Amino acid sequence: MSGWLLIIFLLLLGGLISTLGDLLGSKIGKARFSILKLRPKKTAVLITILTGSLISASSLSLMILVNRQLRVGLFRLGDLQKKLQDSRQLLIPLKEERKKLEIKINGKEKELKQLEKSIIALRNGDVVIRSGQSLFVSEINFTNEKNIKSQIDNVLINANRYALKIVKPESKEIRNLLLLRKNHIEELQKTISKGGNWVINIKSVRNVLSGENFVYAFPEITKNKIIVSKGEVITKITFDQKDLDKKVIGDKINLLLSSSLAEMKRRGSLTNEIKLRSESVKKIKDFLNTNNKTNFELEAVSLKNSKTAQAIMLELNINFLNS
Repeated sequence: MSGWLLIIFLLLLGGLISTLGDLLGSKIGKARFSILKLRPKKTAVLITILTGSLISASSLSLMILVNRQLRVGLFRLGDLQKKLQDSRQLLIPLKEERKKLEIKINGKEKELKQLEKSIIALRNGDVVIRSGQSLFVSEINFTNEKNIKSQIDNVLINANRYALKIVKPESKEIRNLLLLRKNHIEELQKTISKGGNWVINIKSVRNVLSGENFVYAFPEITKNKIIVSKGEVITKITFDQKDLDKKVIGDKINLLLSSSLAEMKRRGSLTNEIKLRSESVKKIKDFLNTNNKTNFELEAVSLKNSKTAQAIMLELNINFLNS
């Protein structure tokens, strides 16, 4: 039933009952009828009161009958309030979880914007330190527990100095750009305290643009071991008579050196360069001037023992091959 129809019906019902009550009261008054030994006038008043109560009761009953919300409000209000309170209590952890998710989403959005910025900068050539690039490599020898922290601090100072020079070359202010997680430093200390010789490699976490205020980095630690021994042949390459052209010879020598560096990397070397003995090039030139129709083999031979973080020193040896 619509609200307007309910109001009109209640008005009509109230008017009808009040009219009937008034008529009944008048007749009882004229007839001098008595209820509960009351005087006729008071009996008429009592009838009028009962009539008014009947109007209220009938109106309320009708509204309860036709209006579900009113029924619920009158008879289940307490239960509903309790359920509402329980629901509010359940919402508290959900709201907290929502805040955490919003914080994570905001963080991911910032990372995405930074990634987009890095990609644009990479295309424009503004990246000065690339993700995974080594900032500083150093050997650490364990002597006692007390000097571990000072050695690690020295490595970080040098890595920060390098980062500052690359990222802010015009800055004369010495400031800390390098940021590492505290637990990474603690893990370094634990590993070194086991004893032995180690190599620490401080690497960039992400691409860094020129002028940025921070360089996020992480440390890698490996055992400092001999990668190549003195006199060891690392790689070799053969030359036929058809290869005795200056360009071909140059390309093959470059290939030999690149293969040697790749082999050192495979063994665990952290160096990015190979140093070639200067006399090796002259020796090859002199050999080719007198033996331009001879098949030969070129070997890349280590000049010294080289450890994980040390540069590789090579010389090129020539071996004759049967034609």
